[in-house]
Amino acid sequence: MSLFTNDAFLSPVLLKPISSMSGKSCPHAEQLSQYKISQARPHTFTTSNGAPIFNKNAVLTAGPRGPMLIQDVVFMDEMAHFDRERIPERVVHAKGAGAHGYFEVTHDITKYCKADIFSEVGKRTPMFLRFSTVGGESGSADTARDPRGFAMKFYTEEGNWDLVGNNTPIFFIRDPILFPNFIHTQKRNPATHLKDPNMVWDFFSLRPESTHQVMFLFSDRGTPDGLRHMNGYGSHTFKLVNKDGEAVYCKFHCKTAQKIKNLSAEEAGKLAGTDPDYSIRDLYDAIEKGDYPQWNMFIQVMTFEQAENFRYNPFDLTKVWSHSEFPLIPVGKFVLNRNPSNYFAEVEQSAFCPAHVVPGIEFSPDKMLQGRLFSYTDTHFHRLGTNYIHLPINCPYRSRSHNTQRDGPMNFGDNQGGAPNYHPNSFNGPVERQDVKESVFHVTGDVTRYNSHDEDNFSQPADFWNKVLNKEERQRLADNIADSLAECKQFIQDRAISNFSQVSADFGRMIREGIEKKNKGVDHRHHL
Repeated sequence: MSLFTNDAFLSPVLLKPISSMSGKSCPHAEQLSQYKISQARPHTFTTSNGAPIFNKNAVLTAGPRGPMLIQDVVFMDEMAHFDRERIPERVVHAKGAGAHGYFEVTHDITKYCKADIFSEVGKRTPMFLRFSTVGGESGSADTARDPRGFAMKFYTEEGNWDLVGNNTPIFFIRDPILFPNFIHTQKRNPATHLKDPNMVWDFFSLRPESTHQVMFLFSDRGTPDGLRHMNGYGSHTFKLVNKDGEAVYCKFHCKTAQKIKNLSAEEAGKLAGTDPDYSIRDLYDAIEKGDYPQWNMFIQVMTFEQAENFRYNPFDLTKVWSHSEFPLIPVGKFVLNRNPSNYFAEVEQSAFCPAHVVPGIEFSPDKMLQGRLFSYTDTHFHRLGTNYIHLPINCPYRSRSHNTQRDGPMNFGDNQGGAPNYHPNSFNGPVERQDVKESVFHVTGDVTRYNSHDEDNFSQPADFWNKVLNKEERQRLADNIADSLAECKQFIQDRAISNFSQVSADFGRMIREGIEKKNKGVDHRHHL
C-alpha cells in the first residue's frame, strides 16, 4: 500500500458519496457536520502523550531542503502508531456493523431460569449487538450470499452474557473438528488466491450434513435485505437452570419486528458492485433517524427426559426443534437505539464468546458449542491481547472483576490494586458464592471419536423443501445452487446433485437442468 495517494488519479464518481448521488441528505453523510456542532471549538493538536504540537503540516528538517531529523518525535509518534493501527482482522465474521440498545423482559421465565437478566417483567439490561458476514474479508460486500453473524452482548449485573449466533437456526457441520476446514473452503485458494467453488462444493458434497444449511444459504434468506430484516438465533442448545437447581435444555430465537425481507440474487449482485456497504449504511441511518430496529426474543424448552428419548440427537446443530412439539415461549424484546461513536473502538474491538455465560445459563452436550468455548477466547487473546476484556466495549462494567488474574499488556485498570493474587489466602481475597453452583449432570459412555457423517442428513431438508418453500422459492433455490455449482468439476456436480436428490428427486433434477441451461454454449473443458 502506498503512503501517498494522488487524488487526481481517482475517478470523480468514486470520490462522490452515495448520499449526494441520490440527491438526499442521509444521516451518515451529516456525521462530520454534527460533530462540528457538538464541538464548540477545536482541541489543541497533541502527541499521543498529550504534548501540544506547534506545526502538524511539516516534518523537522535541516534547512528547507535538508534531510529529516530522527529527533522529529512528532513524526515518529504519528508513524509508529499508523504502522500498527490495524489489528488482525477476524478469521471469520471480519466485516460487521454494530449498535447499542437495551433488552427488556416482557414475560416471566423464572420457572426455567434464575439469571438476573430475566428476574422480573419490565427489567431492562443494556446490550450491544454486532452483525456480520461470515466468509468475506473486511472489505467484502455486505450483500454477498453468506450467513450473517448475530452476536449479542448483554451487560448484566452478574457479568456479561454473550449470545453468539447467526441469522439461521442451524449450521453446516455438527462436529467442531471440521470447522477450520469448512472455513478454509469459504476463503481463498492458497495457490490462486481466488474464491474457488470447487473447494466449496467438494466439501459440501462430501459432508452431506451440510445440506440443510446449504439450502437456507441458497434460498431467498441467503441474501437478507440489510440487517434489520432478518432473525437471529442462538443456534446451539443451551441449558437453563432455575433457583431450585432444576434444569432444562433451551434454544434462543430472536424474531425481527421489521419483518423478514430479502434481496433477489440479481439485486444482491448489483448492490455488491454499486453499494458494497449497503447493510452498514442502512442500519446506521435507521438508528440516526429514530427508526429503532427491534427483535422479540423467544425460547424453546426441552426436558432432560425428552432429550434422552428423542428420535434424533437434540444437540445436533444441523437440525431444528419442531415448533409444534416445542413451541416458542416469549421472553422479551431488544431495541437498538444508539450508534457507536467510534467504529474501531466499539465494533472492531468488540469480542464475543459463547463461554461468557451468567448463573442460570449453562452449556449442553452440543459438540459445536463445546468446541467454540475454547476457540473464541483463544482468538481474542491473539487478536486483541490478554486483557481484551478491559476494553470499554467488552468490560463487564455492571459487575466488577475480582480474581487472581494480573498483569499482561494493556492492563487498563488498577490491576486489582493490592488484593491477594493467589487463592486460597488469609487476607480477605475474593470468596466463592454458593448459590451460583453449576447444575449437576450425569455423563456416561465410551471415550472414542464418533463419526456423525450419516446421522439423518436429509429428513429436515426434505421438510424445508416440501413444507416451507413454495413453488417459486424452490425454483429460485435450485437456480441459485445451479449458478454456483455450474463452475465446478463434473464429478463434484454429480455428487452434490446426488445429495440434493435425496431431499427430493425434483430438486436434483431442477439443479441438473439449471446447470445445463447455464452451461449451454460454454467451453466445458475446465469441468473434465
